[in-house]
Amino acid sequence: MISVRDLHKTYRHGGADVHALRGVGLDVGAGQVVALTGRSGAGKSTLLNVVAGLLRPEQGSVEVDGLELTTARDAELVALRRDTVGVIYQEFALLPLLTAEENVGLPMRIRRQDTRKRDEAVAELLDRVGLTAHARQRPEEMSGGQQQRVAIARALVNRPRVLLADEPTGQLDSETGAQVMELLRQLVEQEGTTAVVATHDPSVADFADAVVHLDDGRVVSPAVGASGDGYRGTHAGEQTDGDPADDLQHDVGAGGPDGRDQPGAGVPRHRRT
Repeated sequence: MISVRDLHKTYRHGGADVHALRGVGLDVGAGQVVALTGRSGAGKSTLLNVVAGLLRPEQGSVEVDGLELTTARDAELVALRRDTVGVIYQEFALLPLLTAEENVGLPMRIRRQDTRKRDEAVAELLDRVGLTAHARQRPEEMSGGQQQRVAIARALVNRPRVLLADEPTGQLDSETGAQVMELLRQLVEQEGTTAVVATHDPSVADFADAVVHLDDGRVVSPAVGASGDGYRGTHAGEQTDGDPADDLQHDVGAGGPDGRDQPGAGVPRHRRT
């Protein structure tokens, strides 16, 4: 579903080059939830933006649902985000003059979906993120956490095949954050959606099938959580006493510049039951 090879992205800042991504490689299969961890500036958001077709890399290849993004036309990238990829932005990106229900329904309006179908989908999602009572409020009338939930509902409304989330629980309390991650997990399991979630929240890893850790624009091994503890690869609740690399069963590959797997860089997690 997602294949990244030898990805490089550099920004110019203050007269110096900032290497946001340095040869990143990653494979994510259909129906998986992958957590991207790492400190601020490690390259998580840049990687998500490249996979969403919002940024073009200087080097490497990115394939999403069969489309090679680095050679795709702008119109193809727009169609990708409209029809295939849902994005949850770290800063919400809500339209200030629209209500919560109008913001959530906007992707379906762009696709010219039936009005009744759109209204039903919007009402269902607002209920599932706990915002039914705020449906007609504008962003300025809502808290940061409420705005984040609107952004999450908007990203889910078209039932995307790929969901990219940048700190989706960052503005939420722990209970609501857990509910949101359960919703994302349900979507993956019910619809076969692939999700990549960039996060500083170590609890998000509990909902993921694998954890990939970035440091200074590179995938590092072994994966390390926000607490600094190493994630040990486990399968079906089975503990391992060996090297995490021995437990990587090709569920998620984190490749180097040559496209080969880096053992232990993407460490599988067992699903919540």
